[in-house]
Amino acid sequence: MGQVDRREFLGLLAGGSALAGLSSCMNPGRGGGGSKRPNIIYIMSDDHAAHALSCYGSRINKTPHLDRLAREGMRFDHCYATNSLCAPSRATILTGKYNHVNGLLDNRVIFDGRQETFPKILRRHGYQTAMIGKWHLKNTPTGFDYWNVLPGQGRYHDPVLIEMGERKVVKGYVTDLLTDIAIDFLDKKRDPDKPFLMMLHHKAPHRNWQPDKKHAHLYDNVEIPTPPTFDDDHSHRASPARTCDMSVLHTLTVNDVKAPFPKGLTPHQLKVWKYERFIKDYLRCIASVDENVGRLLDYLDKSGLAENTMVVYTSDQGFFLGDHGWFDKRFFYEESDRMPLLVRFPGRVKPGSVNGDLVSNVDFAPTFLDVAGAPIPSDMQGRSFKPLLFGEHPAGWRKSFYYHYYEFPAEHKVKRHYGVRTDRYKLIYYYRIGEWELFDLEKDPHELRSVYGDPAYAGVQRRLKAELKRLRRELGDRTGAPSRSCHPDFVVTPRAYVRSAPEGYWVSSMEKGYALKKLQAPLTGKVRFHCEVKPLTPWGKRNGFILFGPSMKPEELVSCGIFFRTGELVVRWLDPKGKPRRKVLKVGAFPKGRPTRLEIDVDLDRGKVAVRAAGKNKSLTVSPDFPWKEIRYLGYGVNHTQSSFGPIQTS
Repeated sequence: MGQVDRREFLGLLAGGSALAGLSSCMNPGRGGGGSKRPNIIYIMSDDHAAHALSCYGSRINKTPHLDRLAREGMRFDHCYATNSLCAPSRATILTGKYNHVNGLLDNRVIFDGRQETFPKILRRHGYQTAMIGKWHLKNTPTGFDYWNVLPGQGRYHDPVLIEMGERKVVKGYVTDLLTDIAIDFLDKKRDPDKPFLMMLHHKAPHRNWQPDKKHAHLYDNVEIPTPPTFDDDHSHRASPARTCDMSVLHTLTVNDVKAPFPKGLTPHQLKVWKYERFIKDYLRCIASVDENVGRLLDYLDKSGLAENTMVVYTSDQGFFLGDHGWFDKRFFYEESDRMPLLVRFPGRVKPGSVNGDLVSNVDFAPTFLDVAGAPIPSDMQGRSFKPLLFGEHPAGWRKSFYYHYYEFPAEHKVKRHYGVRTDRYKLIYYYRIGEWELFDLEKDPHELRSVYGDPAYAGVQRRLKAELKRLRRELGDRTGAPSRSCHPDFVVTPRAYVRSAPEGYWVSSMEKGYALKKLQAPLTGKVRFHCEVKPLTPWGKRNGFILFGPSMKPEELVSCGIFFRTGELVVRWLDPKGKPRRKVLKVGAFPKGRPTRLEIDVDLDRGKVAVRAAGKNKSLTVSPDFPWKEIRYLGYGVNHTQSSFGPIQTS
C-alpha cells in the first residue's frame, strides 16, 4: 500500500488523478454546465446529534457554518431514523426502504449492492454520481461514477482511502481530506455538462472522538454543562434502560477519554470527569466538520455552483450526549433517533424556514429523485418531502412513524424493539422480553417516566397499539418475534431468550441469562443428566451451559446450582449459615463447530458430581455441608453468546 502526505495528495488530485473518461477542464463559472436539473450535495456525519448544533438550540457548542445552512434554507425539527444504527441507516437512505426489506438489519450484515438505489436511478437519468467518505456497508460501492471511501469505520489520522479500488494511506486529518476530495471532484473530475449527485460522508464525530491539532485545545478552559437527565436512574421505564451497556460512568474506557482514570473520586465525580473528557473531544470533532462544511459552501459560492445546487446536511442517526447518563444511540428515544436535517436550495426553499412534520431517512431517496425529476420506484417505502421543502403541505402526510431496532445480542446490549411515534406520544415494544413503554412527549419530553398501564392513558395505549399493528402490516414487517414465541415450557430471565430449534432449543443472551423449567416432581438420590451443547456465535466468551438445582426461585440459581459451561464444571451452594460456597472442576473447552455431548452424574446423598464431556471423565466431591437433597429446576443459560441445546434428559 502506498503512502502520501496531504500536500502530495492534493498535488495528485490537481495533477489529474482523475477518473478515466471524465473532463478535467470544467469552467467553474458555468454553474452546473448549463443543465437546469439541480445538483445535489448530500453531507452526512456519523453520530452527530441534533442537540449538538446551535441552530437546534445546543447548550454546549456553536456550529456557525451549519447554522448558515439553516439560515439560508430549511431546518427539519422532527426527522427520525428507522433504525438508529450506522449501517442500517445508510442502507435505508440509499434504498428508500426499511431494513426488513433492504436486508441490512444491523451492523454485522453485508449490504446487497445489487438492489436498486437512488444513485443508480439518478445515474441512469443523466446524473454523474460520486461517493466520498465513510461507506460502512462492507462491500464495494455500486451506482457511482466515482468513489473514494474509507474501509470500515476509517481512521481519524492518516486514514486508508480506497479510490476506485486502489488503497492508499494519506497523511492528514480525515475530515479535511474528505473535504479536499469533494472539492477536487467538483473542480476537476465532474462533467460540467451533467448535473451531479455528490455524497460526502464524514467519519466524525464517531467514537473514539479524535480531534485534529487545530481544535485539540478547544474547550480546554470551559466546563461543559451536563444534560438535565445526566443522573437519570432509569427507574420508571422498561428493564432495557437498566440492562444496556452505554453508561458514561461504566462503559467509557481509557481509550475513549485518552487518560488514566483519576483515583480518589466518588462515582459521581468520576462520571462528570469522564463526561467532560468525552464531550469535549466529541465537540472538537464537530468543530472540524462545521469548518469543513463552511469550506465547501465557500467553494460553491466562488465556483458559481451554489445557485443550482441543493445542499443537504444530516447525520446517520442521533446520539446520547450524556443524556440519561449514556453515550451511543440504538434506542427509540428522542436523543438517539432524532436526526438533524438542514436543506439549502436557493430560489426554491425559503431561507430561515422551519418544518415540524414527521419525516424520516426512508424519505431521502424518493425526495432526491423527485427533486431531480427522476421516477420514484413504487416499492420505495418512503415518501418525497419535496412539497414540504417548497412550503406546501400535501394531503395525507404521515401522522405516525414506525421504528425497528434489531442488533441484539451485540455491543451496548440494547434489546430488540419496535415502536410508533406520533406528534405527542410514543409506544415502544421490547418484543423478545414482552415489555412495553409509553411516553407522553408533551408532558414528558425527556421520556423519564413510562405511562404504560396507567388507566388515564388506556385509550391512547389502545390506539397506539392499533396504529403499530397497522404500520407493521402496511410496511410488510413480519420480523420481530413477540415474547410469546419464547418456549412455553420455560421461565426466561430478563437477559435471555429461548425458542425451539431442530436440535432442541436455541438460547441467546449478552449477560448471564437463564431459561428454566420447574420439574413436575423433584429428583432425588442418584440422577444422570444427558444433553448436547453447541455454542453458535464467536463474540465474547463461548459460554453456553446447562444448569440445575434445588431452588424454588429460578433467579437464585445464580448462586445455587450445578453448571456445566465452556471448559469447567461449577457447583454452587449455600452452607447452613447462608454463606455462598463453590467448587470448580476444569474439564476442557467445547470442540469448535460441533456439538458436545454431556453426561453429568449427581449423587445427592453423598454430595458427589461427575461429568463426561468430549470423551473426558472428571469428578469432584463437594463439602460435607452440601445441603441438597433434591433438584427442582433445570434449564439452559448463555453468557455473551448464543448456543443450541438438545433436550436435557434424566435417568
